[in-house]
Amino acid sequence: MLKDAQKEEIRAAYNAIIQSKSLVPRWGQRQMIAEIANTLARIPAPGDAPPQEPAVCVIEAGTGTGKTIAYAVAAIPIAKALDKRLVVATATIALQEQFINKDLPDIRTSSGLEFTYALAKGRRRYVCLSKLDRLIAEGPEAESLLALYPDDASFGTNAEPAGPLYLEMINALGRGEWDGDRDNWSQSIPEQAWYNVTTDHSQCSGRRCPNISQCSFYRARDELQNADIIVTNHDLVLSDLALGGGAILSAPEDSIYIFDEGHHLSDKALSHFSSFCRLHTTVSWLQDTRKSLAQAAPVLAGIADAGRQLERLPAELDDAEAALQVAEQCVAALFENLEQDDRREDQQLRFSHGRVPAQLQPIATSLVALFDTLCRRFTTLTTLLEEAMQEEFAGMDKPTLETWHIAIGGMVGRAEGVLALWREYAGSGEGEQPLKARWITLLNSNGQFGFELRCSPVLAADILQDCLWSRAAGVVVTSATITALGSFERFILHSGAPRDGAYKVVASPFNYDNASFVVPAMDCEPGDAQAHTAALIAQLPEIIRPQEGSLVLFSSRRQMLDVYNGLDDMFRSSVLMQGDHSKQEILRLHREAIDAGRGSIIFGLASFAEGVDLPGDYCRHVVIAKIPFAVPDSPLEAALAEWFESQGRNAFMEISVPDAALRLVQASGRLLRTEQDSGRVTLMDRRIITKRYGRAILESLPPYRRELALES
Repeated sequence: MLKDAQKEEIRAAYNAIIQSKSLVPRWGQRQMIAEIANTLARIPAPGDAPPQEPAVCVIEAGTGTGKTIAYAVAAIPIAKALDKRLVVATATIALQEQFINKDLPDIRTSSGLEFTYALAKGRRRYVCLSKLDRLIAEGPEAESLLALYPDDASFGTNAEPAGPLYLEMINALGRGEWDGDRDNWSQSIPEQAWYNVTTDHSQCSGRRCPNISQCSFYRARDELQNADIIVTNHDLVLSDLALGGGAILSAPEDSIYIFDEGHHLSDKALSHFSSFCRLHTTVSWLQDTRKSLAQAAPVLAGIADAGRQLERLPAELDDAEAALQVAEQCVAALFENLEQDDRREDQQLRFSHGRVPAQLQPIATSLVALFDTLCRRFTTLTTLLEEAMQEEFAGMDKPTLETWHIAIGGMVGRAEGVLALWREYAGSGEGEQPLKARWITLLNSNGQFGFELRCSPVLAADILQDCLWSRAAGVVVTSATITALGSFERFILHSGAPRDGAYKVVASPFNYDNASFVVPAMDCEPGDAQAHTAALIAQLPEIIRPQEGSLVLFSSRRQMLDVYNGLDDMFRSSVLMQGDHSKQEILRLHREAIDAGRGSIIFGLASFAEGVDLPGDYCRHVVIAKIPFAVPDSPLEAALAEWFESQGRNAFMEISVPDAALRLVQASGRLLRTEQDSGRVTLMDRRIITKRYGRAILESLPPYRRELALES
């Protein structure tokens, strides 16, 4: 129960912010503060009995509510009183930097609350000084040895030489002008150049590294130890939880988590607990590893037991390569046995109910044994190298030991990833929990074919229950879009959030009478793709005012291109289309055109339907081509639908419709970004009127003024 002293501290902090910043108190914001404070008050003090209800709070609060002030003012006093670390996770690095560079300093200055804070990023955001030193000393020859998994990276073929850049980096570090954080480098760093000078946990020797006192990552990590608030992103929190919790951040039991933009939480959790293996590139990696270890043998011969480990590896690598080739033949046969009508355009084979074909299981079992042996062998070598690096009189060049530790550490990480995949294919998959999807994709890269095997949980519910809901001291999840069809059921299904947590939709500050929701007359529906595209081509010039800022959202790239190509040149001259420029460049050009008094129209896909902020004249009209149902052949969507149907449930009504309703709310939310905004949302899909499920979706939208052409 919330104590009177805490109530007063929260109330005083909020009033101080309102007065200091000359803000108008918002009813929804005050509702949010009260809900969070009362929920976190369930967290027991040391020695108290466990709470009867979980300290989990899920709040949908629309744009303009002032969520940041609300959760900060409510959570900071309670976290400090309970001696818990407050971990605030945003969906993107950009949002976390805004929170730590602008929002938190403002709150601390104006609220009267006293707290410290630090920014937490993963290793990949920081330069590895050992790698940087080696690349400068040896140049391009060191790149193949130090690379992590170059065959899996998407780099251009014409990468610029990075030597001058690396010299700039080392000099900036030496002068104290750079802290090693990629985001603080003054210029853009090409992906491949950065990839070569960063590391992951398997390659890092940690406190044994000779450069540990100057390590950018560990310096930043040490700052976290005494901070009251840790600001990070969803990915880093989930990485920490996947490692057991407390490996990077504070332990879950000592933490109160706030997930801003929390509707991403389930999808991001799935990505952290999925596995994959590309057969052809893994074979190539094994071959490259054999060559690298042949170079290592004479160098590492002086380390006790290292020679014996290295002697055994060539045969074990050969066995793993041979087994992968057998697996490749088996997978190829599975594709050949497909009926022509069952082939997908992307050549994807999903296993019904996640069940692994009987002929693949014994091959997977043998690969588990082989890659388990490789993992243990590589791990033993890294341990021996770490011990040798610590010995004062090892008689070996320390930088050389460090280089080989990085290289073999990369082998550990790669082998562990492959092992994780084959473990998922070694069993039948019958009756497993959590439900998993397994599928194989036939890849075509410039005429070279290969197979990629994947496995992913279908729902994050069990995962998050084990590592988050059941362990964290408290959790707050908030976003402008969490409910679907007016219910939190979709979020609970996907995330496993406890039903006896606190769930709340708070009042929006927007006046929806300032906006209209329009469904025009049309003589077709999206099911007739050709006719629907023709209708868009005919009607867009009629409904879009050329002098305005407009955003047109498509669910299909093909339809977007077909519509664009079907429009006349004059209309197209005002269109900025996704794919022609980067997202940020499109937004910059759009704002520039509106500022100059010209109209501008953005054609975009799903990435423009969320997280795009175009207030005022930058967006007066949002056009949505059709109700944004998920791609029907997504393996995860198909596996979940299959599971629902096996239980006699209606997958379309219970999964597809709520998902589409949520996406439509997100897309229409691009219109009103401030309390003064006005405009219209036009949906070019009459199913929202003519279908029963459409009416349910329509009722879940914000209360815009409706202009519905009831007859086509």
